[in-house]
Amino acid sequence: MHARVTEFADLAAERHGLSIDPVEFPEEGTPTAADAAEAVGCEIGQIVNSLVFDVGGDPVLCLTSGGNRVSEAALAAWAGIDEADVSMASPELVREATGWAIGGVPPICHETDLGTLFDPALLTYETVFAAAGTPTSLWEIEPERLREVADAEVVDVTE
Repeated sequence: MHARVTEFADLAAERHGLSIDPVEFPEEGTPTAADAAEAVGCEIGQIVNSLVFDVGGDPVLCLTSGGNRVSEAALAAWAGIDEADVSMASPELVREATGWAIGGVPPICHETDLGTLFDPALLTYETVFAAAGTPTSLWEIEPERLREVADAEVVDVTE
């Protein structure tokens, strides 16, 4: 198992009491939610995208269903700021806020306490799959349990 996946599994156990069983894929990984869904044999909507946005200078994590896209206008409306002040976070901000690199950002176990929003579409599934620290790994969890351990606010900021 990749060292970062092991690190994530250890952090999830230590911080949240979770016992996760990550699935790892070949080196090419699962670059899209559709690829990830195909790899684990689930619907695209069951894939959790962990996307960090710069919202008025603060990092905000959006956990969205794989079939949905974040609306920067909706995110700005949620934050009560101008849409021009919302953008995808830079790779540097993602790593600084989460401790993980883009493509493998798990929905929990970050370097900082960052605001987290949870797509209500995820709650329509019995289980969902999220990154386990690398672009080539996923783990399965019940969506309500994920929302709870992520301390996430259920808000629809998708298009």
